[in-house]
Amino acid sequence: MSTVQAPSQAKKENTFVSLGLNIFLPALILMKGTQWFGFPPAMNLVVALAFPIGYGCYDFVIRRKYNVFSIIGFVSILLTGGIGLLEMSPQWIAVKEAGIPALLGIAVLVSMKTRRPIIKLLLLRDEFIDVEKLNRELDARDNHPAFERLLKHCTYLLAFSFLVSAILNFVLARIVVQSPSGTEAFNDELGRMTLWSLLVIVVPCMIIMMIALFRLFKGIKELTGLDMEMLLRDARKETG
Repeated sequence: MSTVQAPSQAKKENTFVSLGLNIFLPALILMKGTQWFGFPPAMNLVVALAFPIGYGCYDFVIRRKYNVFSIIGFVSILLTGGIGLLEMSPQWIAVKEAGIPALLGIAVLVSMKTRRPIIKLLLLRDEFIDVEKLNRELDARDNHPAFERLLKHCTYLLAFSFLVSAILNFVLARIVVQSPSGTEAFNDELGRMTLWSLLVIVVPCMIIMMIALFRLFKGIKELTGLDMEMLLRDARKETG
């Protein structure tokens, strides 16, 4: 019989700060560093990479965990900056933009075969959900096999959201980025692509992820008889 393993307790991370320092601020420096600060292209890349590297090291020291956003930010900025420095075809931007979410989707599927599937790390965090109570109710009803099937279904939905992201990323990059890499127009187009991606890509993917979350919570109620309000931890009690 398998049980839901709760991630180890650690200092909570501010998701918005993490996204800002690992993704958006480095991308902004890469695109506008020369215009705003007079950096040469190589310096833009070095400064932009310093943010995910520095944040990732800090987060590892504080929380003793590898920061996924830092890894994604580092790889994304390195590839984008490298394409610009090497003056490669802008088509490679589309390949890069599609490749990262595609790899994430593959990682989600592969994690199903490991002891700690990504779906559990994302949606069944012990600081938010009483994992011990969940396991106790699943044991009482002998519903762990059904729960594993539910997690597999939600994992497919999560992987599908990354597939949608990969396709939309590729199409958006091919439409917006047309100028030769290494030029100011190329950097401006990267900026526009980043802004449009918030609407064109993030919103549809968030909708799919919300569907996965709703399906998970509905399935948990069916398998345990508990509403999510009964499983969610009360932050005031935890800190009181």
